[in-house]
Parts: sequence; structure tokens; C-alpha cells
Amino acid sequence: MKTLSDFSIKAARWGWLLWGMVALLLLGGVLEARAADLLERVKDQEIKQMLRLRVGHSKVLRTPFAITRISMADPEIADLILISEKEVYVNALAPGVTNLSIWGKNRFTTATVTVEADVSLLKEKLHLVLPKEKIGVEAAGDSVVLSGEVSGPLAQETAISLAIPFAGGKKDKVVNLLHVGGVQQVMLEVRVAEISRTLLDRVGLNAVAIAPNSFGVSQINGLATISSLVRQLGQATAFQQGLSTNITGIAGFTAAGTLWTLFFDLLKQQGLGRLLAEPNLVTTSGQEATFLAGGEFPIPVPQSGVGGGSTITIEYKKFGVGLNFTPTVLDDGKISMRVAPEVSELDFTAGVAFTALGFTVPGLRVRRMSTNVEVKDGQTLAIAGLLQDTHRNVVNKFPVLGEIPILGTLFRSSSYQKNETELVVLVIPHLVRPMAPGVAKVPTDKYMEPNDFEKYLLGYTQGRPRQPQAPPPAAGPLPQGFGRQPVE
Repeated sequence: MKTLSDFSIKAARWGWLLWGMVALLLLGGVLEARAADLLERVKDQEIKQMLRLRVGHSKVLRTPFAITRISMADPEIADLILISEKEVYVNALAPGVTNLSIWGKNRFTTATVTVEADVSLLKEKLHLVLPKEKIGVEAAGDSVVLSGEVSGPLAQETAISLAIPFAGGKKDKVVNLLHVGGVQQVMLEVRVAEISRTLLDRVGLNAVAIAPNSFGVSQINGLATISSLVRQLGQATAFQQGLSTNITGIAGFTAAGTLWTLFFDLLKQQGLGRLLAEPNLVTTSGQEATFLAGGEFPIPVPQSGVGGGSTITIEYKKFGVGLNFTPTVLDDGKISMRVAPEVSELDFTAGVAFTALGFTVPGLRVRRMSTNVEVKDGQTLAIAGLLQDTHRNVVNKFPVLGEIPILGTLFRSSSYQKNETELVVLVIPHLVRPMAPGVAKVPTDKYMEPNDFEKYLLGYTQGRPRQPQAPPPAAGPLPQGFGRQPVE
């Protein structure tokens, strides 16, 4: 038989069991709340963690928990060493961005590691090499940014060359924001002067002898030729002769029944030519400028057409006085230039005849030069002084007879020709600035068109200056109260 004490013992057991279940439920809620709070803290840590280093620098990170595992996403950008269970040594190796992850017991955190180039040494080098330049240096990821103002292109190129090794050896990683100060426009004044002298001496003699039954012709230098023989009925044989256009004199006499006719070619010729060109070109530093004073002549170019046929196209070749130059402004007012002047003229003696087309394409006589020079503003430099001197002496004569003194002149022809050409090119560069409006003058500023009286009656081609009109007289003082509205 069960007693009351037995029932009490069973009730106590069930009570303890019930209280245990309630405690387990309460403990699960607390653990869930702590897990949610831990996730929130991990999320906050992932957003806030940021580590910036320069190449060659290092830093020690300390964590509030013991580290169980650690990882660097890109070990080529940054390396790490675990010093203790709560300390990590991070060493920057190359510019870039990577990610650092750290795990602990029920803990996790991450950090973004940004490695930039160390520009402190670059700033020191720029100050030593270019002490007068105002150059700013900043690191932007794996790039180096140069800013400020330099005195010339040479200083700019020097600064970029010094920055390339600090940008991984890549020129495209150097961001050039440098401004080149000073005057960057160059005017090149060029003077091309040429003198050409020619001298020609020519002496030629042909004789024609006609007897009753015979004739004879000397054909030295081609002054007189036999063009045809004519046999007339009942008479001796005659001939027809051709004459050259070079004949300058004819003489004749009769001796021993023979008619002698002498044809002379006596010429002394002198020529003098002068060429002077003064082109002026303006361009900015590093840009090419061209000039041509002359013309163009057509050149036929055969081309194969459709179906095996051929067509003729026309191309044009330039000639005259031409100039190409590319300046570069340096420091201290110096200018480096690549100058290429050219002087050319048509030469029909060296031309090519197109018989099928019925015309001749002339050749070109060219004097061309190309050089690099370095001068200061306003200095003059002669880049070409070409002197050409040619002599030509030609003697045509009969053997033995042409060697006879005095009388040998009748049996020989001589020609002497001399050509002298001298070409000089002077180069004068200037650093220039634009002029203010209204300062520049042109030849047409003072030109005035003539009126009918000056044109028809006086015969003027240009009108006389007109007298400037006097300005209208200034108005006197207005009466008091002028312009006011009347008061009603």
C-alpha cells in the first residue's frame, strides 16, 4: 500500500524534470542571442578593417583573441609571419590591393591591405636632380602621380624617367600631370640664298668648196651637211645642203675657179641667276611645320585595270623652296631643332619622254639637306654652304689638219662651258608670344580705293587719304529739372 510520502517523492521528481526543461530553453535563447551578437561584431569588423602600407614597410597586428588560422589572398603583394598566437607581422612587397583573413576560436576578422609605392626616395631624387622645379609626387595604388610645373620639356622627361623605376618599371603607370611653363611657341626665320653663274665660249667653222665638176664639205660640229644629191639634165651633179641653227656668220670668196663658202659659229655667253627666299614658320614645341614656295607638276602613273587593260593616273610632285622643321624648347632659352630645307627646280634635260602620250615629264635638280641643331633664342646658324663648280671643254678637229698652227682653226671646233652655283641657308629661331589685337599691320591697311574723280580724271590707282571727320561737339549742360516727370 502506497503512502503519502511516496506520492511526494514522485511529485518532486517531476518538478525537478520540469525545471530542468525550462532551464534548457532559457540557455538556448541566451546562446542564440550571443551568436547573433557575434555575427554582428564580425560584420562590423569586416567593414572597418583597413591597412595601408608602402613598399618595403611592415607592421605588426595584434588581435584580442588567439589565432588559429591566417591567410593572405595575394602573397606577391604582401607577406605575413605569425609571431605569437595574438600577433601577425605583415610585410609590403609590391603595389596592389589584397585581403587578409584571421580566424580564432569562435572568432573571425578580415582586413583590406593596400600597398602603395614608396615615393619618399623619389621626392629626394627629384629635389637633387631638378632643384629648381616645383614637382609634387603622390602614390595612387600601383601608379605614381607627378604634378606641378616645370620649366621645359627636358625637365619633364627627366622627371618621368626618374619616376618609372618607382612604378614597377612601366611608363604607363606614371601619371603625368606636369605643366610646362614658359614660352612654347617657336618662330623659325630661314634665309635661302643662291647665286648661279654660267660662262660659255664656242668657236666652230665649216667650209663648202664648189668647183665646175666637184665639191667638198667639212662637217665639223654639224654646221653644214649634205642633205641630198641632184642630177640635172645636161649639167654636172649638184647637191642640196642643210644648215644648222647655230650659224652666226657666213663668208664666201672665189679662188682658182672654186667657190668657197665659210659658215661660222662664234658665241660668248654669260649668265647670272639669283634666288632668295625668307620663309618664316611658327609652331609649338614638338610639332612639325612645313613650307613650300614653288609648285607641283603632274606625273603619269600607269596602273593595271580590270580585264587586263591599263589606265593612267596623275600624281603631283612638288618643287621649289621647301622647309620642314620640328623644334623642341629646352631649358635656359635653348631650342633644339630638326631642320630639313630643300631647293629644287625643273630640269627638262633629265626628263622622261612618254611618246604614246605625247609629252615629256621633266626631272628635278635638287639641293636637299637635313640636320639637328641646338641654338639659343635669336642666334644664327648656317646649316648649308654648298658650292658647285663644273668645267667642260670639248674640241672637235680633223686629224693632222686640226693640229696645224693658225690654219688648223679652219679644221677644228671648240666649246668651253663653266657653271658655278653657291647655296647658303641661314637659320634663326625665336621664342615668340602672340601680339595684342590691333598691333599687327598689313600692307592693305593704308590702301584706299580711289573715287571716280581720282580714278578717271586724275588717273590715280590709289585714293588720297581722307581727312578724318571731326567729332560732333559736346552737348552743353542740361537745364535743371530736364527729364523729370511733372508733378500733378
